[in-house]
Amino acid sequence: MKLAIFSHCAMDTITINNYNYEQIGGPACYCGITARQFKFDVDLITKFGSDFPKQYLSEHKINFVNSESEKSTTKFTISINGSDRTLKLENECESIDYSSVDADGHIVNPIYHEISDDTFRKIKSDSNFLFVDPQGFLRQKDSQNYIVLKNTNLDLSNVNAIKVNPEEAQQIVNGSHDEMMLALQKKGIEYVLLTNKTDVSLLVKDKIYSIILPNKQIHDTTGIGDIFCSAFCCTMLKEKDFLWALCFAGGAVQAALDSKSVGLQKIPRKGIIQTNASYFYNLLKFRDL
Repeated sequence: MKLAIFSHCAMDTITINNYNYEQIGGPACYCGITARQFKFDVDLITKFGSDFPKQYLSEHKINFVNSESEKSTTKFTISINGSDRTLKLENECESIDYSSVDADGHIVNPIYHEISDDTFRKIKSDSNFLFVDPQGFLRQKDSQNYIVLKNTNLDLSNVNAIKVNPEEAQQIVNGSHDEMMLALQKKGIEYVLLTNKTDVSLLVKDKIYSIILPNKQIHDTTGIGDIFCSAFCCTMLKEKDFLWALCFAGGAVQAALDSKSVGLQKIPRKGIIQTNASYFYNLLKFRDL
């Protein structure tokens, strides 16, 4: 099976407890390498500069074409304090060109404005199953280049699944957590995922399914949402079962956090994800809306 991923690669400086870690990243890398753990072929539609070690992608058998840019790679400095983090944009690479990809599923997961409305529209018309993490559509930079979220009129027609946290959801729709999930569903989205730190909820039809991640000490949260998206999407495409997809996504996040590793080193192997998924499956809760 094949997964197509539209997102920028990134060069991150991650600060945790006054220690700095220079890492490559971005959803392009986190989603792509997670998908490889699920034995998916990966076509990456991205842009990066000559400063990015593209051999890292090749070593993981991730396909990329026409990805090199004359501009430097998108760069962030990320300060992490527990589950909270502050992002500052240091450099922005050029936008991603649309490319038609014959894949079982597509992930659109921008980090900062690299996907235009026109490109997004073309992806939606091209995809069999489309998973969207809208974070990069919602981000703006303030006068000091720190990232803030901005209310955005985002066309979510022809999107199959979406993942948002409460702060992101508030930039697209209004209301309580339940009301925001329903409002997103009314835009035509079949699977609405809301991640609120350790609480993970999935709205399908008139039911909300939920799992709670064990509340353990958190180290590096960079890329956690991307790992979640990729694990959910790959499981949905393979198993056609949204409950297993939810549990595998939660299992992947828990395994990544348990590793206490920084950057891409935290991406877990399939066996550990599967063990965690079975654990969560037995603890699933649901309620009617």
